[in-house]
Amino acid sequence: MNGTRQFVLAVMTAALLTGCTQAPVQTDPAQGAGPAEPAVPAEQAPAADADRGGQAQTGQDGAVSREAALAVALENAGVPAADAYNIRTERDEESGIPVYDIEFETDYGDYDFQVARSDGRIVGTDYEVDEEWLDTLGGTPVTAEEAGDLVLKKIPGAEKEDVRIWEEQEDGRGRYEGEAFSGGLKYEFEIDPQTGRIYDWNADLRE
Repeated sequence: MNGTRQFVLAVMTAALLTGCTQAPVQTDPAQGAGPAEPAVPAEQAPAADADRGGQAQTGQDGAVSREAALAVALENAGVPAADAYNIRTERDEESGIPVYDIEFETDYGDYDFQVARSDGRIVGTDYEVDEEWLDTLGGTPVTAEEAGDLVLKKIPGAEKEDVRIWEEQEDGRGRYEGEAFSGGLKYEFEIDPQTGRIYDWNADLRE
């Protein structure tokens, strides 16, 4: 009997030990020891940068990011990005149009732009380059006709007949002055004949 009891106890002990032992987990060396984290859908991934108020760069009310709008303003002003500082970009409205109000400074002037958030269109501009910087910034002398061509390059869709330009000789240096109407905007400008640089530029919406 003792031998039978010992045999039964041995069998029960082995069964218990077998039930408590877990089979080893097989892992793929290429995937590591555990399951991969689920991928985050692109539309749920956090934005790399955010607008004021926690809005993403390309939110529901605009297709243009702040960076893209700033690039449009810098290009239109002819200002290298490295020259701009104290940059401020805020969401605003201009005549009912949602815009980025962009301001920045350079050593040679201050700049203010309103860029439509929907398509990057410039709907307002105001800047003036200090005249003592004109020779330092450099350029090439231009005729009145060439100055008009410079203006056309800055106004999308403008035609030659949209631009009026004339020459002023109030000081020894002289200047070209003019105005243009295109796309619902009125433009006023001054151009240095000796460098071909537009040093005074203003544009605003006119109804």
